[in-house]
Amino acid sequence: MARIVEPEAGPRSKRAAILTAAVDCFGETGFEATKWSTVAERVGIGQTALYHYFESKTHCLLTIMRLELQRSHDRFTEATTETADPVEALRAAVRAAYDVSEHEVLQMRILQNHMDLLAGSRRSEREEAERVAARQLVQVVERDWTNLLVRGMSQGAFPLRDAQLLGVSVLGLIVSVWRWYRPYGPTPLTEISELIEGSCVRMVAT
Repeated sequence: MARIVEPEAGPRSKRAAILTAAVDCFGETGFEATKWSTVAERVGIGQTALYHYFESKTHCLLTIMRLELQRSHDRFTEATTETADPVEALRAAVRAAYDVSEHEVLQMRILQNHMDLLAGSRRSEREEAERVAARQLVQVVERDWTNLLVRGMSQGAFPLRDAQLLGVSVLGLIVSVWRWYRPYGPTPLTEISELIEGSCVRMVAT
């Protein structure tokens, strides 16, 4: 899998601050509606300084998407690796998907709203590198969920079905929440997590 080597964050680096500001802007008002200069203003730098870190607003967006996919994969692995029982591993994976900060909610909203960006190649070499890495991480995340179901089926915990189809269906249910969920809405994320967890177990284990 292609890996993007993260640049070293020196004491004067503004990269992390730019990413944080971009997530806030893209997640709150939308990528298209956000001016690149607005991100610079939030960080407290000139717009031209942004290009030292990202060659375009789209390059920044693709980086955010790639980092969110990597975070999702890491959390899944952390939640399920030491859990032997497949049903409990499934429950843990769903709970981990919703054990997030408000900032991470914005990252996931950005990712789900712009998945189509990963379909076509980019002319820019740096944008294309981020796109390819993100697309490969999508495949890794889908493989994670498929392998979890295969393990459960092999142990007799889940009925035998098309594990790949079932895996992407479960994953699709989980991530669909980020298109409409708002932290200030009437339904707390803990309640949504419990609902989706139960739905996923019923989909897979019955």
